[in-house]
Amino acid sequence: MTRKKVKLAYITNDSARKATFKKRKKGLMKKVSELSTLCDVKACAIIFSPYDSQPEVWPSLIGAQRVISDFKRMPEMEQSKKMVNQESFLRQQITKATDQLKKQRKDNREKEITHVMFQSLIGKPLHQLNIIDLNDLDCEDDGAIHRSEQQE
Repeated sequence: MTRKKVKLAYITNDSARKATFKKRKKGLMKKVSELSTLCDVKACAIIFSPYDSQPEVWPSLIGAQRVISDFKRMPEMEQSKKMVNQESFLRQQITKATDQLKKQRKDNREKEITHVMFQSLIGKPLHQLNIIDLNDLDCEDDGAIHRSEQQE
């Protein structure tokens, strides 16, 4: 049975919010523990909550202090090498999405031109094409010639 998609929004019901917090906190602690064990990495988690007077720390207060001090002893370049803030993360995502969009547009244009070429083979007239389409058709034709030469 699959779970339904959870709408990410503030939970207004206090008891439901507290129950969700407890479940997710437990899951997060388990994930940190698994990550540390399976990948042999140093990890810690510190969770402050309005429901508890003391923060919950994994693996222990001393273990978390050790991980943090080891991190602080690293050279600053090493510390920040893979860090991203929200702005740089979003910039990376936008760049990635823009590149994917450009590639998809190029692929779509190539398919459109191929379709026009097949249409011309079955007798459809090319007089409705504009200069850009005709130019692309010529470029596609050159590419087809080059591909057939490479196959020989």
